[in-house]
Amino acid sequence: MTNEQNIQQSSIQQNTEQTGPKTILVIGGTGKTGSRVAERLTAQGLPVRVGSRNGEPPFVWEDPDTWEAALDGVGSVYVTYYPDLGFPGAAEAVGAFSELAVKKGARRLVLLAGRGEDGAVNSENKLKESGADWTVVRASWFNQNFSESFFLDPVLAGDLTLPTADAVEPFVDVEDVADVVTAALTDDRHIGRTYELSGPRSLSFRDVAAELSQITGREITYTPVTLDDYRAFLRENGMPVEFADLFALILDGRNADVVNGVEEVLGRKPRDFSAFAKDAAATGVWNV
Repeated sequence: MTNEQNIQQSSIQQNTEQTGPKTILVIGGTGKTGSRVAERLTAQGLPVRVGSRNGEPPFVWEDPDTWEAALDGVGSVYVTYYPDLGFPGAAEAVGAFSELAVKKGARRLVLLAGRGEDGAVNSENKLKESGADWTVVRASWFNQNFSESFFLDPVLAGDLTLPTADAVEPFVDVEDVADVVTAALTDDRHIGRTYELSGPRSLSFRDVAAELSQITGREITYTPVTLDDYRAFLRENGMPVEFADLFALILDGRNADVVNGVEEVLGRKPRDFSAFAKDAAATGVWNV
């Protein structure tokens, strides 16, 4: 090898080392799925930027002026939208963000969506129209909603008062969702794919109350209410009444069936609700 060739090879090696893997922006990186995805990517030695109001730089969906700085040097994005993709304005925001992301060089976009949400499909389509290398992950309701989110206070109070009648849902574990999203962000085989995720069995909220009662040793009941009553409850507590519409998705049974997205991506069965509940109870989260 000539001296000139040695110089060229050294230059190429230095450029590669300086460039390295591009940063992965995890929107909602402090949330249920985002925090777990960020942990997994970091454990693989990949550079991660947490997209949140308190991030550096900050990312705020309602303030498009924050988007560009958050995308600097980014090659891939995990896109989550709060409060929900079905809410008014979500599709427009996701579409505008996706176009900007691709323009700035972040071609790889993985979107978290909900199963059976017609409104969410509009956001999915807007993201795809950006020209990105996309993956859509449609998840059932999370097991962790009972330990980290919406249903924690009702569990602690000992009564799940919800507008779900006798409908069933195949709750999926957030750990499984995070594993699928991490795979989608790091493996090109998932480009252009839509995956639907659920747990291994469907449960009614009455079933959930019974399992939690057994695991916690406390009586936890389930009280069904109407959607109108629940909207009134949300309004009285300063919460978006649109949350009630998400419960309507359960009532018509569109998401009642178990799906195999977790196994399709990861090659293993999804985690069962009872395993989640035992682990959550061991942390003391439901102690009163």
